[in-house]
Amino acid sequence: MASCAALRALAVLLWVAAAYPVVFRARPVQALAANWGTRALHPLPGDITVRLLRDNGFDKVKLFEADPPALRALGHSGIQVMLGLPNELLGPVAASVNAAEQWVLQNVSTYVSKYGVDIRYVAVGNEPFLKSYKGKFEAATLPAVQNVQAALVKAGLARQVHITVPLNADVYESLDGKPSSGDFRPDIAGLMVSLVRFLLDNGGVLTINIYPFLSLYADANFPMDYAFFPSPGAPPSQASVQDGNVLYTNVFDANYDTLIAALEKHGLGAIPVVVGEIGWPTDGDKNANAVNAQRFNQGLFDRIIAGKGTPRRPQMPDVYVFALLDEDNKSVDPGNFERHWGVFNYDGSPKYRLNLASGRPIVPARGVRYLSKQWCVLRPDASPSDPAIAGAVGYACEYSDCTSLGTGSSCGNLDARANVSYAFNQFFQAANQQKGACNFNNLSTIVTTDPSQGTCRFEIMIDTGRHELTGKSAAGRVAASSSWSAVLALGLAGLVATAW
Repeated sequence: MASCAALRALAVLLWVAAAYPVVFRARPVQALAANWGTRALHPLPGDITVRLLRDNGFDKVKLFEADPPALRALGHSGIQVMLGLPNELLGPVAASVNAAEQWVLQNVSTYVSKYGVDIRYVAVGNEPFLKSYKGKFEAATLPAVQNVQAALVKAGLARQVHITVPLNADVYESLDGKPSSGDFRPDIAGLMVSLVRFLLDNGGVLTINIYPFLSLYADANFPMDYAFFPSPGAPPSQASVQDGNVLYTNVFDANYDTLIAALEKHGLGAIPVVVGEIGWPTDGDKNANAVNAQRFNQGLFDRIIAGKGTPRRPQMPDVYVFALLDEDNKSVDPGNFERHWGVFNYDGSPKYRLNLASGRPIVPARGVRYLSKQWCVLRPDASPSDPAIAGAVGYACEYSDCTSLGTGSSCGNLDARANVSYAFNQFFQAANQQKGACNFNNLSTIVTTDPSQGTCRFEIMIDTGRHELTGKSAAGRVAASSSWSAVLALGLAGLVATAW
């Protein structure tokens, strides 16, 4: 019998919501897949990102939306692409075949024919059945899938480009905690059967997102070692789940096989199942750090390289690591860690050592250009208790990323002075070090000595204006610059008014 702790552990993971073929064919042992999110204030240029992927053996990538610079950079790269159609488009695409045809024409056909992008899947929606959405996208998802499939057929792409729907692990459950008892969530069971049947009948795949980290985030009593892949020769976690003759030693295997059992229960066991998102963040929570991320992702990479699957699916499926890069402009729902899932920092530098095949470590991005080596900090003669400080810091963090300042985060132990300096510098860098971006009621000053300390890194942003090939267009850079000028003017006026 499984322990109560193990049953609770599995149940929690199956109901936790995420916050970006069974593969019967053999995959190259070095082959890796990653999610490439583009919600960054200073995105790593597309050509550099594609080279980073190739240098580290990634042959597949998932985009959450049709980002033009990313798609153009992926042209003729040899990297296969899963392209997302966002949830906000599900309604329009479901309501109109013509809307689906136009989306496919603009975002699939054009990039395949004009740029040579190897698009293999369209991911229709992103976790549309998430419980927290309260059914908002349920009615539109299957019709949208059907219309996109029809549009691919009309475009002559249906043999090359297939359909999938990335789903959260909360679409299935096991009432007794055993994977073999898996079934779909009762409120969407009929919809799931219809959706999977359509995917199966049209050569599509099912994509599932699995997040052991979120189990720890949701439940302080979750058995931590069960969230990780066991090291070779290590004793199994005390939270391991005994299911018949099978001992589940980690939550990934148990979670994935719960889905497989649910599919088999409804006669859908032949559908290929891809893992669309899985990873571990490095900041924004007490359990989000480089040590834990390295432990989890190295275990995951080892499994992928070895091709070792789960008890019910012995061949490892395609697994899209979440994520390739940090995204400092991403929503922080459900937590500050949302901006820190990258295996690499925002600039393509490795956060920690990860070994690929034959023990080769991951390598950093090449050719990155940065803004000047200068930082904005609190003036030495200014007091952190100045009445104007609170407003200045609040303003700085409204327009930049201060998630590393939270309790348990990499900059959570700074003193008051360094805390203020960090916020000022984040704004200064986000504003491209523009003149006036380090002028918080004369409380700040620019320095050329790196103020980083301990685990807290004071960033210097990528100079996107110096990456002409795949960065923003000249017009786009001017528009971005103008936007920041407006932010500076309004914000600084507000700060002056507040001070008075």
